[in-house]
Amino acid sequence: MRFFGLLALVAVLAAPVAAQEKWRLIWHDEFDGPAGAPPDPTLWVAESGARGWGNHEMEHYTKLPENASLDGAGHLVIMALAKPKGVYTSARLKTQDRFSVTYGKIEARMQIPYGQGMWPAFWMMGADFADKGWPACGEIDIMENIGKEPFSIHGTVHGPGYSGAGGIGATATLTTGRQVADDFHVFGVIWEEDSIQFLLDGEPYFHVTPSNLPAGAHWVYDHPFYLLLNLAVGGDWPGPPDRTTEFPQRLVVDYVRVYADADRLLRRQQYGPAQQPENRIR
Repeated sequence: MRFFGLLALVAVLAAPVAAQEKWRLIWHDEFDGPAGAPPDPTLWVAESGARGWGNHEMEHYTKLPENASLDGAGHLVIMALAKPKGVYTSARLKTQDRFSVTYGKIEARMQIPYGQGMWPAFWMMGADFADKGWPACGEIDIMENIGKEPFSIHGTVHGPGYSGAGGIGATATLTTGRQVADDFHVFGVIWEEDSIQFLLDGEPYFHVTPSNLPAGAHWVYDHPFYLLLNLAVGGDWPGPPDRTTEFPQRLVVDYVRVYADADRLLRRQQYGPAQQPENRIR
């Protein structure tokens, strides 16, 4: 019995990595640090400005700690504040020029805000945005919520010929009687060649492939994308805040994690990227 047990142990240790563990963590932020500290500048870039961001949003994004900082308990807090004279401030963070990835499992555990006019999002933009522009670079909206839909979240892809209101996506709706904002949830995608699957708390609710695209449209999800987190106020989709909307509102992020397919990583280690052109992990 001991002999066979030893053989079994050897077999497990010798098994391909992919057979033991599908996903390997390659990038993450757990937001550990003292209260009031800014997001790690080696990982995140804070954008600023009040340009409407293509959606007639009402907030001014700032780089101030009052709009994005750690809470000292392992969370990033993005705060939307109401200022005098109808001004709103918030934060928008991105990993552009810090980190990008092609394919993998990308997820964030977050507690979203609530209320009319709130628009939190966890999403990805093609890293060639500066060269090709939007929507040619592609966009993957891992999670969006608008405050007037308290029980639902949306997952969507945007590309040339299917952008804006024509984006291809689906809605996941909680059936527990609790609003999405009542609890932390894990929002994610599994992104593989010719496939993006959207997940809520580990359960798939939408799967998009090139066959879902309009005739003649191109699948543009075969190159590096960077990550974004933001909390918008107002805009064409959610509409503006109203008298029922309370401020401040908070998007609380427990972690953001990116995993690569372990078998793909193993092939890269064995053969190198030049001999594995399908391996586009960055």
